[in-house]
Amino acid sequence: MTTLVLGASGATGKQLVEQLLIKKSNIKIIVRDINKIPNSWKSNNNIVVIEASVLQLNNEEINKIVSGCNAVASCIGHNLSWKGVYGQPRKLVTDAVRLICNAIKENAPNNSIKFVLMNTAGNRNRDLKEPLSFKHRLVVSLLRLLLPPHVDNEAAADYLRTEIGQNNSFIEWVAVRPDNLTNSDNVSKYEIYPSPIRDAIFDAGKTSRINVAHFMANLITDDKAWAKWKGQMPVIYNSLSE
Repeated sequence: MTTLVLGASGATGKQLVEQLLIKKSNIKIIVRDINKIPNSWKSNNNIVVIEASVLQLNNEEINKIVSGCNAVASCIGHNLSWKGVYGQPRKLVTDAVRLICNAIKENAPNNSIKFVLMNTAGNRNRDLKEPLSFKHRLVVSLLRLLLPPHVDNEAAADYLRTEIGQNNSFIEWVAVRPDNLTNSDNVSKYEIYPSPIRDAIFDAGKTSRINVAHFMANLITDDKAWAKWKGQMPVIYNSLSE
């Protein structure tokens, strides 16, 4: 199995690559700066490193990269800087998801490709009509006006949910929704729910990045896990017992 990982140089992306290596997967990564990845990856025969900005690749290039991949995982996010939040591209995540999905469809693989998107518990799954309090909806409305990355995260998940849908011939998908992200060196117990069990704004839970990576890697490599969650937007929390 070969997995293309987008955002591999980021905090969660690095953890995902390591989790996939534990599972003996072959990996392709697209990174803008090769100096931001561990040196051990550069000499690892299980990793193919492509130094590029994904949105600057032309159709022929991206189609070639995607060819031969059984899965794609996106951990792309906006840098927490003024330029990263308010500069271009405003739809970094959505445009990358669309670009990869278009490449998959153009390649017309014989078997469906798994697409795992790292999203956020602050984004509602509209397929399930998840209830939100008035104050939550008010804050989300403000976030849409003030924080372009939030709009981007919503649009990326909505693209998979509505444009790819549940019956695409070439693509199956899962959008993983962690709550407040934390750092940890080790995988711990975590819980997965179809919808949030806490208010992501006023009663946020915690989710370690390594747990997100572990769950994403399981989705990619475990067919039972994939069958359970495909076409859904599961929410992941660290177990309260931890």
